[in-house]
Amino acid sequence: MDSKKIKVAITQGDVNGIGYEVILKTFEDPAMLELCTPIIYGSPKVAAYHRKTLDIQTSFSIISSAEDALEDKLNIINCNPEEVKVELGKADTESGKAALQALEKAIEDYRKGFFDVLVTAPINKHTIQSDHFSFPGHTEYIQERTGENKEALMILMKEDLRVALVTTHLPVSQISQHITKETITSKVKIFAASLKHDFAISSPRIAVLALNPHAGDEGLLGNEEQEIITPAVQDLKAEGFLCYGPFAADGFMGSDNFTHFDGILAMYHDQGLAPFKALAMDEGVNFTAGLPIVRTSPAHGTAYDIAGKGVASPDSFRQAIYTAIDIYRNRERDDNAHRNPLRKVYFDRRDDSDKLKLDQESNN
Repeated sequence: MDSKKIKVAITQGDVNGIGYEVILKTFEDPAMLELCTPIIYGSPKVAAYHRKTLDIQTSFSIISSAEDALEDKLNIINCNPEEVKVELGKADTESGKAALQALEKAIEDYRKGFFDVLVTAPINKHTIQSDHFSFPGHTEYIQERTGENKEALMILMKEDLRVALVTTHLPVSQISQHITKETITSKVKIFAASLKHDFAISSPRIAVLALNPHAGDEGLLGNEEQEIITPAVQDLKAEGFLCYGPFAADGFMGSDNFTHFDGILAMYHDQGLAPFKALAMDEGVNFTAGLPIVRTSPAHGTAYDIAGKGVASPDSFRQAIYTAIDIYRNRERDDNAHRNPLRKVYFDRRDDSDKLKLDQESNN
């Protein structure tokens, strides 16, 4: 099972950012092609332009369908029927359109079963907006297109540090109204299921952060902890989840307390991502949990300020590929382990023989 070479779909992202630079640098190492079969959804011409501009030696093969992907090659499918003008470091609607075309083609091929996992290069959330894309970001779009009515959860991770978010791309003024007992409960359950299924952690310990400074100071600085977060944590504990908190975010992340937990649930975007990126920016990975598709991305954005300068690090993108492959294989192992569960074994006490009854169906 583990010997299977995973097909990794890669969307080009914003062509004016560092997406192609980190993709091409990642596959400069021939060992990556021993690990997986990569398929870039993008533009061969744009890829060639970046390769020449940045003087990167990575070669690639142009294919017409993901079904034709060649092993031991970096494959690329042309998803942009029109010429794409590249203006490095510039945000424009043309690059947003090209990013969306690549993403749409990848999702179409996912439904056909043409690849195993999806790794997305960074997009510009503003320039990609169109009649076909009216989402705050990748996560919401992918949930809509592949979620099968399932709820997604954004997890930022590096090794054993995993930070998930109750709310994602919301204005700060709207955060508190979206913090509900039901939402927290739902996110913890998705988080716990992912830690078991995707990361092979049998009994995950999850820390829940407070919303207000000093965890509300017993209502002095806000009532959400007393009225919403603490009751949610208590209910989850009663259901058997190893859930703890709420913890004041500054002290929790400022000490080594976070190292004692398998996952940390933050209330909003910057509460979780600011400390995470301070600790793990270079090799951080964004994983979308809760969905049938395995999707990861680097933790950084388009980085227009360094686009075309050749200084972008591929570490985060490379880790995104490693993580996607690991999660895919963890899911395979977990699914196989639960595919043929052992039948219930019980004693028939009617004749006091204590004889095991293996073939009788339980009525329970």
